[in-house]
Amino acid sequence: MDRRMFRTIGKKTARVLTATLLCGLVAASFQPEVKVQAAGLRSMQITLDGAGKSGNPANPGNPGSVKSPEVHQPKKKLAVIIDDLGNNMAGTDEILSMPVKLTVAVMPFLPSTEKDAKRAHERGYDVLLHLPMEPKHGRPEWLGPGAILTSMSDAEVRKRVEEAIDNVPFVVGINNHMGSKATADERIMSIVLDVCKERGLFFVDSKTNYRSVVGKLCAQRGLPQVNNHIFLDDVASIQHISKQIMKVAEWLKEHDHCVTIGHVGGKGKKTAAVLKQSIDTLKQEADFVGVSELAREQHQISPGPIFP
Repeated sequence: MDRRMFRTIGKKTARVLTATLLCGLVAASFQPEVKVQAAGLRSMQITLDGAGKSGNPANPGNPGSVKSPEVHQPKKKLAVIIDDLGNNMAGTDEILSMPVKLTVAVMPFLPSTEKDAKRAHERGYDVLLHLPMEPKHGRPEWLGPGAILTSMSDAEVRKRVEEAIDNVPFVVGINNHMGSKATADERIMSIVLDVCKERGLFFVDSKTNYRSVVGKLCAQRGLPQVNNHIFLDDVASIQHISKQIMKVAEWLKEHDHCVTIGHVGGKGKKTAAVLKQSIDTLKQEADFVGVSELAREQHQISPGPIFP
């Protein structure tokens, strides 16, 4: 091999070596560095020593890290219904000044029926007709005027329900006052629920009788099935009401919504006081909503003005 050929081969080799070296340097500058966090293989953080050093566009405040987007979890819903408004009962003012959305159930044909319903509506609360209905046991005078009795004719039951609805302004639905006997009577409840459907209302079963037929009859009519889960103040003591509030919180850990019922009257101030003190705790579990929101989720009820 002569000296000129050797020089030519030497130049080609030098160019190849130079190109190889440059490629190696460029590749090395972008070599991924994989860091596995101490908690095993459940998560990995990957950074690029080259381009990655300038920052991660997805998370500019933490250069080189990859942060998964947070998944929004829909909050659970809590509907608190307060029964027995309409007769200037103790605890009414406290309930109507709560800083969260509530539902009030107002009895018809009583001295403050219209006033209490109007105040609640102005606060943005849902208003229910608290319809007096015959119980298995209890004093007849506890029912109040306009009560629905199982001895009544179909026409009389319908007339009383319609008159009671007309007497309470801003109603979006009905729940039963007492009613352990009436809510187990298919004839009576069929009439009540037919009127509900005609008026664009829903019925909340207070569950004063576990043999209630309300759920079955609502399903047959295409009405929402909404019922009480927990009574807050079936025993009128601060200790018991507080215990029931904790039951509500526990219920919400296992379910997506809860309906709970308290009262104004003899136990009203205690119920209002415990409820107000528990708002922050309950907000950790759910949003306070009107009970109409739970009904709306099941069905779109007409006419429109019922659910603005």
